[in-house]
Formats: sequence, structure tokens, C-alpha cells
Amino acid sequence: MAIRHGELRQPEMTLGQKIWQINWIMFLLIGLCVGVGLAMQYSAANGSWDPWAHSQLTKYLAFSVGMLVLALVDIRIIMRYAYLIYMLSFLLLVIVEIKGAVGGGATRWIAIPFIGTFQPSELMKFTLVLALARYFHKLSYEDVGRFSVLIVPALFIAAPTLLVLRQPDLGTAIVLCGGGVVMFLLAGVRWWKFAVVGIAGLAASPLIWSMMHPYQKRRVLVLLNPESDPLGSGYHILQSKIAMGAGGLVGRGFTKGSQSHLNFLPEKQTDFIFTMLAEEFGLIGCLALMSLYLVLMVYGFGIALRSRNQFGRLLAMGCIVTFSFYVFINIAMVMGVIPVVGLPLPLVSYGGSALLAVMFGFALIMNVYVHRDLRIGRQGESNGL
Repeated sequence: MAIRHGELRQPEMTLGQKIWQINWIMFLLIGLCVGVGLAMQYSAANGSWDPWAHSQLTKYLAFSVGMLVLALVDIRIIMRYAYLIYMLSFLLLVIVEIKGAVGGGATRWIAIPFIGTFQPSELMKFTLVLALARYFHKLSYEDVGRFSVLIVPALFIAAPTLLVLRQPDLGTAIVLCGGGVVMFLLAGVRWWKFAVVGIAGLAASPLIWSMMHPYQKRRVLVLLNPESDPLGSGYHILQSKIAMGAGGLVGRGFTKGSQSHLNFLPEKQTDFIFTMLAEEFGLIGCLALMSLYLVLMVYGFGIALRSRNQFGRLLAMGCIVTFSFYVFINIAMVMGVIPVVGLPLPLVSYGGSALLAVMFGFALIMNVYVHRDLRIGRQGESNGL
């Protein structure tokens, strides 16, 4: 971007200045959420750091270093390579389709030498936001109003979503679509266009139903009446409700949850970890964790609003909204509000792929905060900080 007469270019920030600009409060809040998860994983293993808590702590410490490093990278470099990062993430999804590892009846993982298994769909939730932020950054409000301009970002969303649905992973597909729709709204796409898509989706619902896997159809039907199959598709949600109800106001006590420790509660260290928290710490414990999440979300929205460049605003807002969808879907799932979709609770559930993806998203948000005063032109030029 050319500098107008009389306008002074301010010096770039030094590394020390950038470190000082890191949002350490957000970093602390992330650590507190992970700490809650470590405590629950310790409890899930009947008072042992193995096999979950120790491994998760090691991953968190390694990812924290990576998060801080990424937060210091020049945001213009991140924007420049946004499409490449998206394509690499998409390529990993293609590899899953070709020779993915099977677990729990689904093909969602790839085996990486010396590292183990990795779930690329987790990372795609945030690399999709990154690519859409890069695309919409270069458009004016008039450009966004043209239908032809929206075809490419629609393909950005549709391509990975279709691959994720084939794994099958309905929960992640919902998060991908939800985050993509929000990015369209933030970019200025008119409401009536979403209404047209919504009507088309309703009209196609019989076709969508016919394409769903039998177990997915059972989960939808069981949502309406869990008691119809208490030992089959309704087992998970019934046990979850029993455990949450047993916790009451203050819970049964740390490591004293009967439903989880007697193995009635399925996937207690991952998908249903919030249920175990409710049984052991009651309503108070649930509200405490949800308050932590709320503060994180408020910080994320505040960072987005403070950014002086469109790319940063879209990137931070898209990442925090995706994180919010993540939290809402898991909690609503274990409470029986929506069908069980197999989505972990971010920063709390055990799992390296999910932890890496969420901390990557927060690294992008922290990067936006560090560079919040940087003005970036539509082609990536800048007049400095």
C-alpha cells in the first residue's frame, strides 16, 4: 500500500515488543481449561496419571511452545501462506480417504511415524477459517454481493465437508459448515442468500436422510425417545443423563463418580468427559468450566473487534466462533439436546489431534492480537505498525 504524502511509516515491532504484546491472560485461561481436563483424565484412570493425563500434559507443554511461536510470526506471512496451509490440511484428508486408520468403526486417522495417529479433520476446522479469511480479506463489500465470487469459498467448505462425512464424522462436518457460514456472514453476504440455501436444504432433507448411515439415523430417532433402545443406541445418552443427575449441586467428589468408575459411562475421557465432571463436581463444577469457556470466548471476540485489518478481524472471529460451536455441540450432546455425534470437549477431552487443532486456532487469535494495529491492504501490503 502506497504511503500518502505526510504519512509516516512507523517502525516494525521487535521480537521483545511482540513477546510483551502476547495476551498472557488468554494463555493462562487456556492452561486452566487444560488443567481441568488433566484432573478429569486422572480421575477417569482411577487416580492414575497413565494412560491419559501424563500423555496429555506432555502434548500440552509441547503445543504451548508452538502456540507462542506462531503468535509471534508476522501475520502477513500467515496470510500469504493461508491457501497452502489449507491445501496441506485438505491433502491429509485425502490421505485418510485412501489409507486411513480405522478406529471405533470410523476411518478418521492417519498413522505418522514416530508420532502415532493424527486426525486431520480436527485441524481442518481452523485451516478452513484461515483460508476463508484470506479470500474475503481481498474483497470489497460490492464484490461480496456478487454470486460468482462466492463459488470459490463455497467449494472451500464443501470439499472437506464431503470427505469428513465419508469418514463418517457428522460432528466435525457440522462444525465445518457452521464456521464457514459464519465467515460468509462476517464478510457481508446478504441474509436472503442463506435463506435460499436453507430452503434448498429443507427440500433436500429426504435425500440427506437416505444418505445417512444407519447408526446416524438411529441416533436421531433415539434423541426423540432414548428409552426406545436403552441397551443399544440410547445407552450412551441415558447413562450420561443418569451420571449428570447423580452429581446434583456439588457432585459426589473427585474420583468418586460411580457411573464413570464402574464403567457405565462410555468414552469418559473423551466425548463424555463433561458428564464425568458433572457427576464429580455437580452443577457448580459445570458452571465453573463454562465460565472459563465464556471468558475465553469474550477475549476472542474482543481481539477480533480490536484488529485494525480485515484479515485479522475475520480470522480471530472465525476461530473463536468455531471454538464456540465445538463447546456447544459437545455439551448439548451429553445433555441429550442434540444427537450423539462423537465430538470431544475442546481443551478438556483427551486427544492429541483435538488439542493441537484448538491450540492452533488460539495461536492464530493471539497472533491477531499481537498485530492488531497493523494495517494490511487487500494485496497484503502494509504501511507498518
